[in-house]
Amino acid sequence: MRMRAALLLSAALAISVGFVSALAAGKLERRTSSAGGVMVAVQPLDLAPGAKSWDFEVTMNTHTTPLEQDVTKVSVLVDTAGASHAPTAWQGDPPGGHHRKGVLRFAPLPGSPAFVELQIRGVGTPEARTFKWQLR
Repeated sequence: MRMRAALLLSAALAISVGFVSALAAGKLERRTSSAGGVMVAVQPLDLAPGAKSWDFEVTMNTHTTPLEQDVTKVSVLVDTAGASHAPTAWQGDPPGGHHRKGVLRFAPLPGSPAFVELQIRGVGTPEARTFKWQLR
């Protein structure tokens, strides 16, 4: 019985370590959305438990209208329970122009959420663009 419990614990730890390593290494896929003449791409950089912040690289490109949004005011991170979390910082290109790139930072979500969903509103369209990643 003890051997079985030890094996189960070892397997759980191995899966957890693999999960944490994948999140820390940025192995979550890049997501893109193209609508209203604006292409938005988002790449999670670090969503590991224990990270100081959860970071997403955001790239926006258009040839139709200037990208004048305050990214911290039009973005939220939605957790498994449906709660919205505001970003803590945007480190990147200022509003204006047709090409913007930067890192959108959030406080790490508590616990171990099954997924996270980044919503960005008002970039090319009034509807929210939704980027979702399964975490477990």
